[in-house]
Amino acid sequence: MKKAIQTVILGVTGSIAAYKACELTNLLKKAGFDVRVVLTKEAKEFVTALTMQTLSKNKVITDMFEAPEAWDPVHTSIAAQGDIILIAPATANIIAKLAAGICDDILTCAIFASDRPVLIAPAMNDKMYGHRITRDNIARLKKIGYHFIGPIKGHLACGCDAMGHIADTKDIIAEVKRLVK
Repeated sequence: MKKAIQTVILGVTGSIAAYKACELTNLLKKAGFDVRVVLTKEAKEFVTALTMQTLSKNKVITDMFEAPEAWDPVHTSIAAQGDIILIAPATANIIAKLAAGICDDILTCAIFASDRPVLIAPAMNDKMYGHRITRDNIARLKKIGYHFIGPIKGHLACGCDAMGHIADTKDIIAEVKRLVK
């Protein structure tokens, strides 16, 4: 019997590391996953919906108030499609919003409407990552069952080599596979 294709909801947030979402989409597709991309408003400053649609072969969701193709609230229909939600890159902002229960965009609403595993791949400046509030937010999310991969030490947009670089794409893919088994 042929195994059903698993779906990854890929949430992309406003980080320079958003370009890695392109590579992640390609690798997830090669690994046999269906990829549904959700771009935050800030992510669209770094990658386009057209790029992500071309790579994923699926419509990209960017707006919670976009008229759906069929009657179905967009955030709940996205949530129902996924076997896992991967946020890569994840900014300090999205981590804070999730930890505080703020649902003010399509990605946060879809995450809260889902009962599937959530994997977060942070990418941010080392000072932002090391900030007490960010560390507390990550601890809070881990405590309620959210999964994290990275960040790792690497070259950051600010020019330094420090902790805050998004995890390696092959490691992220391996963690997605582990969590959807």
